[in-house]
Amino acid sequence: MTHCISYLASSFSLNTVSKYSASSNNGYRPSPTASLPVSTLLFSSFSQNFPRNGKLVSRKSGYYLAKPAEQDLDTREPSPEVSGENDGNTSTSFLSILCPLLRLFSVATSSLSTLARFPWGSRSLSESLESQDIIISDPPMRMQLFEFEACPFCRRVREALTELDLSVEVYPCPKGSLRHREMVRSFGGKEQFPFLIDPNSGISMYESGDIVKYLFKHYGKGRSPSMGLLESTLFTGWMPTILRAGRGMMLWDKARQDPPSRKLELFSYENNPYSRIVREALCELELPYILQNVGEGSRRTKLLLDASGSKEVPYIMDPNTGTQIGDYKKILSYLFKTYSAATV
Repeated sequence: MTHCISYLASSFSLNTVSKYSASSNNGYRPSPTASLPVSTLLFSSFSQNFPRNGKLVSRKSGYYLAKPAEQDLDTREPSPEVSGENDGNTSTSFLSILCPLLRLFSVATSSLSTLARFPWGSRSLSESLESQDIIISDPPMRMQLFEFEACPFCRRVREALTELDLSVEVYPCPKGSLRHREMVRSFGGKEQFPFLIDPNSGISMYESGDIVKYLFKHYGKGRSPSMGLLESTLFTGWMPTILRAGRGMMLWDKARQDPPSRKLELFSYENNPYSRIVREALCELELPYILQNVGEGSRRTKLLLDASGSKEVPYIMDPNTGTQIGDYKKILSYLFKTYSAATV
């Protein structure tokens, strides 16, 4: 519990607000005494009763980084972040109570997070567009999204991607990142998230609102984001971050420093509570992956059925080991065993 408290205190304070701007992490070294993250521990007993859904898309292991657009470099998301620099005894006392509860109610808090963001990030617009004979398909080259799971503004972009039925390459950028944050600095000029690169247009951009509008303009066939998707982030977008106590924010101190040779593939939709827990683990391990969005009504359901024999998500495929798993608890166990520095 001490590790959990210190972890949360370092990433969360309910009283401090600042920008999503990170400092350099030169000299970072994994701790040999850290325990497994909360995601891998205990789960709520009602986890099998929550409805699940899912599906698939094409596979590409390489990535392409487009030249960033200069006009985006001086923009900044007005995104608050909770920091542990001035927590004090009150915050520590609160976390000492919260941490063990999170261990017991991991799925419960994820399910509450889903309710807080309902209906955004749950269904694909392709269902409503079917009568208009509009086909939503992936662009020739996958876009790259640099983000971290706990960020509400990154969540806004992922919700839009679910609605648009798009798959993207995700490069998790947790605090303490060994690789991906440096890539964002190199290609965008600063550490700010989310950061999107679209190699099909040569565009790169910060600012979640601008990214969502861009995605709908270029890949939504003229449609607008669903009502409230943009505005609601300021009101309920923080609820999953708070309820999950910052899961998917910090790099796990036993994560492997070397990335896998090929990207994992995750079949998911943004507001699924089980998929959220798996994405948090992928972020904390800084594992790049192909996100296959399969919201309700997605036209890719048959692809997931062909791959897994089921519509349920999450479903993960690891081309590095040939492993395919559809149960979130087994996925968590596999990820932390396979991609922990202790196994290298």
